Parts: sequence; structure tokens; C-alpha cells
Amino acid sequence: MDNPNKKIIIFDDDEDILSICSFILEEQGWVVSAFADCNNIIEKVSAIMPNVILMDNWIPDDGGIVATKKIKQSKNLKHIPIIYFSANSDIELLANDAGAETYLAKPFDLEDLERVINSVLTQTAK
Repeated sequence: MDNPNKKIIIFDDDEDILSICSFILEEQGWVVSAFADCNNIIEKVSAIMPNVILMDNWIPDDGGIVATKKIKQSKNLKHIPIIYFSANSDIELLANDAGAETYLAKPFDLEDLERVINSVLTQTAK
């Protein structure tokens, strides 16, 4: 019962966040791919072609800003909305610098996660 319209990638080196987010999103019908690093990011994203990407700021090896910029510079991938998430106090600046569509401050609750994902999907559907 895979829904091809609901694929998401989570890039975060925190195993707890990966497992919690994966569990919650899978419960909602998402097909989740989780990575603890952003090495070979173009290959990883191209192989999955997700609807949404969740990007941590402190992800090895390049970091979220570099990883997000790489995706946004790829003509085949730049349309994919990226939600930047971090515990940094200046997350809004980081997300803007990276070129992400939006951001989510850690710690977040699950309603926030759902709301942000749904809002980027609604924006890109227009």
C-alpha cells in the first residue's frame, strides 16, 4: 500500500529523531528514507525523488547548509521543498542562507512537524 505521492527523506545524525520522525510519518502513510549523513546527497535524493526533505543543520559531513545548496543547485532536484530543522536559535537565518523553503525549530512537537510538512506540500502544489 505504498503511496507514491508521499515520499520523504530525513537527514539527521540523531538516531532518536530519525526513529521518532520515521515512525510518526510512516503511521501517516509516508514512505520514509532516513540518512545519518549527507554524503553523496545528490545521488541519495535522485534515487528516491521525495516530495519533501527534512534537513538537519549539523549533519555530517558537509552540514545542512551545504547539502541544501547542493540540492537547490541541481536542476532535477531544486523543486523539492526542504524543511530545515535545527536547535539553533538563528534557524530562520540558517534556513534562508541554505535556500530551504521553511524551517522547524527543535525541539518540535509532532503537530508542528505535520503542519510544516503539509504547508510546504500545499505551497508546491499550487
